[in-house]
Amino acid sequence: MTAKGKALPRLDLPPLRQVGRPLRRVDALGKAVGTTVYAGDFTMPDMLHAKVFRSSEPSAHIKQLNVNKARALPGVACVLTADDLPDGKLITDMPGQTGQERRKESDAPVLAARGVRFVGEPIALVAAETLAIAEQALKLIEIEYEVLPGVFDPLEAIKPGAPIIHKPDNIVASWKIRKGNAEAGLAAADLIVENTFRVPFIDHAYIEPEAGVAWMDDQDVINIRVCTQVVEHFRSIAQAVGVPHNKVHVRGTMIGGGFGGKEDITVEIFLALLTKETRRPVRLAYTREESILAHSKRHPFIITHRTGVKNNGRITGAKINMISDSGAYPYLSPYVLLYATVTSCGPYRIDNLTVDSVSVATNNPFASAFRGFGGAQAAVAYEQQMDEMAKALAMDPLELRKINYLKTGDFNAIGQQIKSAIWLEEEATQALAALGKKESVSDDAIKIGQGFATTMQSYGRIMWFHDTSRSWVGIEQDGTIVVRCGAPDLGAGQANSLCLIAAEVLGVSLTDVTFYNSDSAVTPLAGTTTATRQLYMSGNATLKAAKMVREVLLDRAAQHFREKPNNLDLADNKVFIKSDPQQWLSLADLSKMCAVDGLKLQHLALFAAPFADKLNPENLQGDIFPDFTFSAHAIEVAVDTKTGEITVLKSVGCHDVGRAINPIAVEGQIQGGSAQGIGYALMEEVQVRDGVTRTPSLSEFLIPTAKDLPTTRAIILESGTGVGPFGAKGIGEPALTPAAPAVANAVANAIGVRIHNLPLTPERVLAALDRAKRG
Repeated sequence: MTAKGKALPRLDLPPLRQVGRPLRRVDALGKAVGTTVYAGDFTMPDMLHAKVFRSSEPSAHIKQLNVNKARALPGVACVLTADDLPDGKLITDMPGQTGQERRKESDAPVLAARGVRFVGEPIALVAAETLAIAEQALKLIEIEYEVLPGVFDPLEAIKPGAPIIHKPDNIVASWKIRKGNAEAGLAAADLIVENTFRVPFIDHAYIEPEAGVAWMDDQDVINIRVCTQVVEHFRSIAQAVGVPHNKVHVRGTMIGGGFGGKEDITVEIFLALLTKETRRPVRLAYTREESILAHSKRHPFIITHRTGVKNNGRITGAKINMISDSGAYPYLSPYVLLYATVTSCGPYRIDNLTVDSVSVATNNPFASAFRGFGGAQAAVAYEQQMDEMAKALAMDPLELRKINYLKTGDFNAIGQQIKSAIWLEEEATQALAALGKKESVSDDAIKIGQGFATTMQSYGRIMWFHDTSRSWVGIEQDGTIVVRCGAPDLGAGQANSLCLIAAEVLGVSLTDVTFYNSDSAVTPLAGTTTATRQLYMSGNATLKAAKMVREVLLDRAAQHFREKPNNLDLADNKVFIKSDPQQWLSLADLSKMCAVDGLKLQHLALFAAPFADKLNPENLQGDIFPDFTFSAHAIEVAVDTKTGEITVLKSVGCHDVGRAINPIAVEGQIQGGSAQGIGYALMEEVQVRDGVTRTPSLSEFLIPTAKDLPTTRAIILESGTGVGPFGAKGIGEPALTPAAPAVANAVANAIGVRIHNLPLTPERVLAALDRAKRG
């Protein structure tokens, strides 16, 4: 692989005082010393403990459900079944959206009534004086099933005669792309390469399982302290529980990891129902085993690429087929499939393209949002396909990509023009250069391989969702700053970024900013912490609000100095004349002047993303996302051909983040995302057999530890062309996406044969080597 690229264009990014500095995050100390309070840490006086009774069958009719013995157990305060609930549904479509028409067929029952569709489906709720009593009550619940035929393979689920889970034909969603003439493009090729790739169910495995506490206050408001990525769920909770929207108050906490697994409603409705019924505080916290059983998974995909290419490396046409397993309920499957479809051919210009994608219901665990949201699955396929084409052409993999990369101003697969920088060539070049030469080994059984991947990932939500965010910024009379914004913080530094933006605009240090976030009733609603959107959406809302405060301050200071506002600046907690910095006034004194004059020093701003109409699912064409982040990752592995064991020796991630609001946080995202992507490639798989999860704990579901991984070197490029504050792009999801295909390409480079299914376990390595020996 070559490592020589074009020089980046010269940039003239404006100098900033706070943004771009590697400052300690505002939430760092509490997390480091253990004083940060997470949802599972909350307790209240007179609190009940809750447990959930779940299905042990993947497909069955409930013939009889008897909870009388559980209700009669001393210490049990409440047992609820579907018969006790209002006629509310669990709304799973478009979390956090307001006013949009939603897919009602995506709704799921809060508690199963007549039948169950997957192992782990909730059937009854118990609240008791102690956790032990609640667990004992579960054992007393009597249920009789009539087991029904199930279907556990999406390919089988779409065949005639398959058990119907999602009417009329188990097809949850489908999307198509028709660009140019794919048949003609394939006919014009010198070579056609076809491969099918598979990726599995995986679990989010966040450090903090789902947890929350709920209670009724003196206004009969149901308060829910919970770890969630979406405080706007209060509307869906209210609808399910049967109360007005203003009678549910979601108080989000700092989150110990979400990765999409806390985007859907988890414990909130259960807590609301139980506290409404008992009028006492109720706590519900899942064990790790319950978490793996109960919450969504990353979608398995089967992706087939048939690609035509000229001998000179130019792609002439492609046909791509994608099938995802939605599990028993749709949740966000239509949108995950949409993201995968849009990025199905990667960051490459293909003028003749056909894409057909479907998501199919089965009796497996339900799948929904997961970091990368379809883009990660698509990348595993298109980047391996690129390497296989390079191998067939005897061409350097990077040279093949250079010939086909999109350029700024080009139109992608659905005809959306890419207006921000596309620095793929330089990203790949720098990642490979940092990887360096292959390690040398003396053991002939150890094979060293290097591989890389370049990817595109959207940031910001689908434009037909009509996304908005709000943020409030104010300055106190001592010159300190307060930011109020409803954005939940997943641990990735969302709140810290908002504080940095306010500090930059208002000329104070980061330590002078206090934030309040993630509260559906107190903080301005800011939308979901999903889709790598918060820096873009809430960052721009905070920037807008801070600029409004700045304008008031400079106008008042201009009167004081008898200067024009443009001649003044804010920095180091003071306002000063640019041409004569010795003439200054402290922000505290200036704030008091404004207060005396009755000027408004607190501003609420709304930022709206570009709106667009929904695209035609029969041929996706038009604008769909605000922008894209382009990335590269390079990996070196050692493969033991005797045992099949793979060791990652080196890892390098290179990303154009537009503008690094906090370089340390960006570096952390790149390193964390790459660790998750490497785990996706090598070991992570929720194994499901006939609808039953065979990896029910972290003893069986393996994730990488620090000993399994090298430290990823993070290379941060700043084009300044993003649509976020100060030209920033998103990095949360893009950090993960290229790592897994880079590992797969490195392993294929090492052993000389492609393994088409993730994860790349030792068993699969040995089987691939055996197939290669047998020709």
